[in-house]
Amino acid sequence: MNVSEPQAANVRALAAQALARIVRGESLRAVFAAAAPRLADARDRALLSSLLHEGARWWLRYDAALDRLLQRPLREREADVHALALLGLVQLDVLRQPEYAAVAATVEAVRALRKPKFAGLINALLRRWLRERAGLPAELDADPVARSAHPRWLLDALARDWPDEAAAIIAADNAQAPLWLRVNRRRARREELLARFAEAGVEAQAVADHDQAIVLAQSVDVTRLPGYAEGAFSVQDGAAQFAAPLLDLAAGQRVLDACAAPGGKSAHILESADVRLLALDGDARRLPRIAENLARLGLAADIRAGDAAAPASWWDGKPFDRILIDAPCSATGIVRRQPDIKLHRRAADIARLVDEQSRILDALWPLLAPRGRLVYATCSVLADENTQQLARLLARHADARPVDAVPPGWHRPSEGGAQNLPGEHGMDGFYYAALEKVN
Repeated sequence: MNVSEPQAANVRALAAQALARIVRGESLRAVFAAAAPRLADARDRALLSSLLHEGARWWLRYDAALDRLLQRPLREREADVHALALLGLVQLDVLRQPEYAAVAATVEAVRALRKPKFAGLINALLRRWLRERAGLPAELDADPVARSAHPRWLLDALARDWPDEAAAIIAADNAQAPLWLRVNRRRARREELLARFAEAGVEAQAVADHDQAIVLAQSVDVTRLPGYAEGAFSVQDGAAQFAAPLLDLAAGQRVLDACAAPGGKSAHILESADVRLLALDGDARRLPRIAENLARLGLAADIRAGDAAAPASWWDGKPFDRILIDAPCSATGIVRRQPDIKLHRRAADIARLVDEQSRILDALWPLLAPRGRLVYATCSVLADENTQQLARLLARHADARPVDAVPPGWHRPSEGGAQNLPGEHGMDGFYYAALEKVN
């Protein structure tokens, strides 16, 4: 797209093109990373991020709204115009932008897309929504999918696994996630970093039960924060910050991070103790990201590509004292942070993921030294991947014993396991189980 229109319209046009790609199956994170460099101003990049996150978060609601507002749907024949119309509704209803400015900028964005013939349609559509705001939302709310902006299969799964908490999970999924940081104790002290943030006008606070955690009042470009370049901190949600402590690390231990990319938990392990770490990931293309993250923090590990479920191709035969399996999962606990999960994940994916988790657990359990500890983690809220997975593992391995070492205040739905639900304690949805090999 040639940038010749007013910048506000250009950002919205770029967002519409990007959102259409996300809906077709591309990752929000990857699409944003590709689109953001086209915007020189940090405020424009922030607007792009907001439009993509809220557009993906509320797609299932406002996509249904467009079916009621349009006689001939644009979804298939003009995907970017359809996405722009949806973003217009999001600006009015979710972002609460001034009505005139939101409508005018969205109409201009049609021209920035070089499709001026749709300008009148977009203008009429948004103004009709404003006129009929009292009635149309009530029609949408009659459909649970449109009301919640969650796919039917996920609504059913939440009702089954968390009948008393399902409504709270959905509400948390539809809210913006706070920005958590983890202080690199090898390079900074939390109090000093908080003072530097305050001097820079960045509102932040320490968090109880997390000795290295900081939460920011507003999301920012972390690369511009004091201390980022010198590796003073990393971005990591509070729930994920329990992985390293649950491993009960000590100097000299041999540790495996079995699904390591992008390297956040590997870094936390290395910050916590002087261990010998193997950071393994099945996708060789993701290894440079691990190396870059560790290098910025002043850390080093043995970084390798390898299938965690097939250790014969990479294991040297020496047992590990500690193993972390941050398993591939449905990611249903981090929908608020990655809302495109609601658009991409399917019910049929769960059985495949459960099987992959089982294969990894069974392949790596023999690699654990006697009296060693394995921590199994997912960012899922589904019982199949969590409590039931743990129960099956214990049934298959008589030498596995649950360890009562779970984060404070979390749900304890099964022996040896703990669950945080999305939004609880201000954190993402996460599950942990800690196991010890008894002989």
